[in-house]
This record gives sequence, structure tokens and C-alpha cells, in this order.
Amino acid sequence: MRDTDLQLLGRYTRQNAEDAFTEIVRRHLDLVFSAALRQVRSPQLAEEVAQSAFTDLARQARRLAPDTILAAWLYQVTRRTAIDVVRREARRQLREQIASQLDTMNATNDDWTQVEPFLDEAMHALDQTDRTAVLLRYFENKSLREVGEALGTNEDAARKRVNRAVERLRGFFAKHGVTVSAGGLVIVISANSVQAAPAGLAVTISTAAALTGTAVHTSTALAATKIIVMTTLQKALIFTTLAATIGTGIYEARRASLWQKQAQALLLQQDSLTKQNQQLQEERDDAATKLAAAQRGTGLPRRDLSELLKLRAEVAKLRGNSQELAQLKATIEKDPTESIAKSWLTRVNQLKQRLDQMPGQTIPELQFLTDQDWLNAVKESKQLETDADYAQALSTLRISAKSEFAGMVRSALLSYAQANNGQPPTDLSQLQPYFASPVDASVLQRYQIAQSGVVSEIPTPLGDQDDDYYQISADGINSTSGGVAENIMQPALQAFAAANNGQKPADLSQLLPYVTTPTQQAVLQKLIRNGHP
Repeated sequence: MRDTDLQLLGRYTRQNAEDAFTEIVRRHLDLVFSAALRQVRSPQLAEEVAQSAFTDLARQARRLAPDTILAAWLYQVTRRTAIDVVRREARRQLREQIASQLDTMNATNDDWTQVEPFLDEAMHALDQTDRTAVLLRYFENKSLREVGEALGTNEDAARKRVNRAVERLRGFFAKHGVTVSAGGLVIVISANSVQAAPAGLAVTISTAAALTGTAVHTSTALAATKIIVMTTLQKALIFTTLAATIGTGIYEARRASLWQKQAQALLLQQDSLTKQNQQLQEERDDAATKLAAAQRGTGLPRRDLSELLKLRAEVAKLRGNSQELAQLKATIEKDPTESIAKSWLTRVNQLKQRLDQMPGQTIPELQFLTDQDWLNAVKESKQLETDADYAQALSTLRISAKSEFAGMVRSALLSYAQANNGQPPTDLSQLQPYFASPVDASVLQRYQIAQSGVVSEIPTPLGDQDDDYYQISADGINSTSGGVAENIMQPALQAFAAANNGQKPADLSQLLPYVTTPTQQAVLQKLIRNGHP
């Protein structure tokens, strides 16, 4: 049985065993080189990025946590290194040229041509565990059992996590105009995501990284490391290649992130200076009065003159702060996009915090929300200041989540009908194999299915508002809103009135003998629990 990555790394750190490090490079070089190549679009630069990633591994080997999954660690280091290269060398005026050249990259099939430019950004959008699962399963072609062992879980849980991660990748690609099925996405990633690195690169990297890791402070190591440093000519050639081939998406994403950070820092400075401005305004007015008296030669006492000199210094400081504040305002006004982006980000965080404090407003379908859905929710509510603002935003989130799930249900209904001669399912559990990724029971139990095959959401009014409620069939999706609970309970109210000389119930529990459907039963129980009159 061959040694694990961590066993090899341990032998390297304890014994300076270069053969152990060489084996690690051999195992993971293709993954690292391919990830770098997708981002920098230059084989020469990809070699440099791969070399840097393994050099970092050699330097940090002793500090890695004992549960580190080396493939995932190397992938993240590679991505960060490639982005640093892009940030350092990219030039905005080359965007159009870059975009045109991206279209002509020599991909082997149409799906891969569309998927490749966004693959690493899509992987970065996953959380760490999902990203690791996809890397192990489709980049390194591990079995589900091996994926489960690496993640500390079983094969079935690994399968569900991988399927869910693939579906999230599909959603990311869809937002960028790339439509691909789950099966097709898995095939193109498995076939194309990892390419063979150039021959001889493993030996070069192993030698250089080993020297760096074991004798970094000696003149011998420094001399050996210089052997693999780029020459001036190489740097010039690489810069030319980089300028013509760097991907626009990475540059723009990093630039947007930098904008947000700068906007936050500027606004914080603006708030601080505004407070100082207000605090010193009164002192300036008083100082101006005393200064005028001194200039007229009124003969202020020595103590007042000393105080006056201090106030003069404060006035000068205030004037400088006022000028700095004006400059900050001008900076923000010059690029209002930064301020807007910061405002949206703040409101999204506020909304997530409020939702954490209000578990009664949560529904299981919220797991299907995307970052864009959260952004849309705060856009519709201009400010999040009142309970009504938060209620509106949370309602928008629930509607978006249920709409997304309704689309998943309709696709499953269509797939079921195709596999069963057009017959509709009679139980929701029959749809499970036809979802693109497994759906939790907590979601399905909020729906019921009729003999006609129509899937209906069981209404559960939240507080004082009624969200949209969905009915899904293979033919389409219908939603209703406003007064849903009252409409559903209308037959029971009419039956009660007929049996009681037209009287209305004094208590909702009096309607229990008159409900005739599971939906009415569910709505009535919810209304009773919420204390509705």
C-alpha cells in the first residue's frame, strides 16, 4: 500500500527525503499545472506558477495541519498565485484583445470551450468542503468511497455532496450564459480539467523546492534557487504573452473586490472626519472670536493668549480635516459604483443577520438561493430600517427560493413522465431519482401531490403576510398570492355558517369538524398556533 500524501510530507520534513517530495510533485503536478494554465493562459507562466506553488509547499510543510487535504491546499495556493500574477501584469486597455483571443483558445469540444474560462471562478464560488469533493472526484478521479474517507464521511454522503456541488457549478455557469447538463458538465471536467504537464517540469520543481525548503538560509541554496529564476529575457517574453492572453474575468473580479474595500475604508474615514468636524466647529467659532480680539490689540491676559495659540492650532487642524473630508467626498462621488456596491453588501449582511434572529421566517427552500437572489432582495427594498423593510426583503427571498425549487420539481415531473409512459407520480418520493441533486425530506414535506400529478405547496402563513404559493405540473408553474389562507378556509367557513344559522366561529378551533382536506387541516393548525382571530 502506497504512502499517503501526509505520510510522504512527514518523511520529507523529518528526514529531508527528496524522493518523498518528488512523489508528491508527481502526484499533483498535473492538477496544479492545469489550474494555473486555465488562469494565466500561458504554458510558460503556468510552469512558473506551478513551481511557486510547490516551493510554497516545501517552505510551509512543517506548518500544515495534520488533517490537511493536500490536493485542495495546492489548488488554492495555485489560484492565489495565478491571481497575483494577473493583478501585477494586466492592463485594462487590453480587455477587448484578451476577450477575442479567449474565444480562439484550442479547446477540444464545444462544452469545454464554454466551461473552461469560468471553471476556476465557479470552483472558488463553492464552499471549501464542496470544492474539495469536486476536486477529488472529477479532477483526480477518486472513487466516492475515497472522497468520503478524505472528508471524514461515508460513500452515500459523499455522493450527495458531490451531486449538490455539481448542481451549484451548473447554476454558476448558467448565470454566465453557459448551459450544460449535470452529466455533460461532469464529463467535460473529468476529461479536460487536468492535462499532462510538460516533461521534465517535475524534476525541475522537485530540485528547486527541495533546496528552498531544506537550506533556504545557506549560500548553496541561494545559488541553486537562482538557477530557476527567470532571466530578463524570459520576463520580457512572459509579460508580452501575459498581456495578450490573461483572462478578463479574474482581473475584473479582483478589481471589484478592491473597489469594495477601498469604498469601505473611504466611508469609514469620512464618518470619522465628519464627527471631528462637528466637534471642532464650536471650538473654531470661539477661537475666531478670541483671535479677532487679539488682532485688534485688546490686550488679553497671558493665560488667554496661551489658550488662544492652542485654539489657533486647532483651527488649522480643522481646516486641514475639512480639506481632507472634501477630497474623500470627491473620490467617492467620482466613482459612485463603489459606494453603491458597498451599500448593497452591507444590506445583504444585515438581512442575513436578521434572518438568523428570526427562525420562524426561514423555509427549507432557502438553501437554493444564490448570491444574486440575496442581492435582488436588498435592491427591491431601498433601505433596511423598519420591520416592514425586512419583512418585504425576507418575503422576496422566500418567493425566489420557492420559485427555484418549483423549477426543479417541474423538471423532475417531466423526467418522470418520460420514463413512465407519460403517467404522473402518485407520491412525491417517486420524484427523488429525477432531481438533478438529492432533495431533503424537509423540503418535500412542505408539498403534496394530487392524482392528476400536480404538486402543490401546503400553505403555511408566516406572521401577518402571505407569500406566493405554488402549484407545479409538467405543463407549467402557477402561483397565487394575497389572502391564500382565507381562500383555502372559505369552504370550512361556509359549512360552519350553514350549520350554525349563518354565525361566524368565535374560535378557530370550532372549524376543525368542517375541514375536509389535508391543506385545510394544515392551514387551520397554523392559524391556531399563530393566534389568528
